[in-house]
Amino acid sequence: MRSRTRRPSHSSHLPVVLCALIALLMAGAPAVGAPDEPGDEPVDEPSASVAVQRLYAQAATATQRYEEGRRAAEGQRAKARRLEWLVERERRQLRLLHDDLGRIARAQYRSGGDVSYTAQLLMADDPEQLMRSQRAAWQADLAMDNAISKTQRSARALDGGEQRAQAAWRGLDARKAQLAELKRGIEQKLEEARWTLQNDADRQVTAGKCRGAVRLDQPEQDTERDAGREWVAPVETYELSAGFGGSGERWANRHTGQDFAVGIGAPVRAAGAGKVVRVTCGQGFGMEVVVGHEGGYYTQYAHLAAVTVDQGERVRAGQWLGQAGTTGNSTGPHLHFEVRLTPQYGSGVDPRKWLAERGVQL
Repeated sequence: MRSRTRRPSHSSHLPVVLCALIALLMAGAPAVGAPDEPGDEPVDEPSASVAVQRLYAQAATATQRYEEGRRAAEGQRAKARRLEWLVERERRQLRLLHDDLGRIARAQYRSGGDVSYTAQLLMADDPEQLMRSQRAAWQADLAMDNAISKTQRSARALDGGEQRAQAAWRGLDARKAQLAELKRGIEQKLEEARWTLQNDADRQVTAGKCRGAVRLDQPEQDTERDAGREWVAPVETYELSAGFGGSGERWANRHTGQDFAVGIGAPVRAAGAGKVVRVTCGQGFGMEVVVGHEGGYYTQYAHLAAVTVDQGERVRAGQWLGQAGTTGNSTGPHLHFEVRLTPQYGSGVDPRKWLAERGVQL
């Protein structure tokens, strides 16, 4: 990942009175609507947000194809190993049959195998016993010949199958290498697009005004895991980082939300249905969205790299509100998620416990 220097924050050293003043200023920050100036209007070419969204989808597809190729190659490799074992087993059986045949031949030689059968009959004390023994020997020879022939055919067939299986997994390995290279290329483009998006977001936050909602293609339907649910996690794939109530040098008091470690540009979703009551750009939370829900609760989504909704807009559970980033007072890409009793900072409750009460386990 490209190294990046964040702007230093001194909020942890401010007096309590000044922290309260900052909170009041944040609560009164202007909402985002239409672009403030003509120069702020988005250009017609695809925005960084759209580019990141498309590359996320391409990276997901490339990863899926790579994993399918890897599993197929492993399956063919296992098949080749199984055929190798079967071929070796047939060859061992063939060697045993050859050994048995050698013992029979030596026994026949010792019992007069170099003397003609007619002479053996004339010299035998019990010709009928000799004839029965000879028929048994002929039958044993015939059975041995059939067994050897069958085993040889089986070994040849298995050997051919083994060669085909090995050729197949070598081809699949080559395909897997091609898919891995394609995946790396897409991921490199995605990383570049992410930081293009983030740098553009930083410029907007520094200026204290956002360009308005970026309209991205919303998913056609909820994921199978979240389908029909009233409440969902604010991001779909994540690792939990700083939790509610934790202490740290970057917070004037205790941590007021739950952090989700995600990549820049990752879709941020509404935890539940509601109305967007605030979209702001600037101050410690960078780009942020606040949604009001029935029952008097509010959820906040902060440090975004882009917003995809406007103030006053109604949203459903799982609808994309923006893209994750690292704007404002942030040390790296993540989503800061809060649950509040009011739209303002300072009224937060434990998000994990609150979501768990609504059937969402983080």
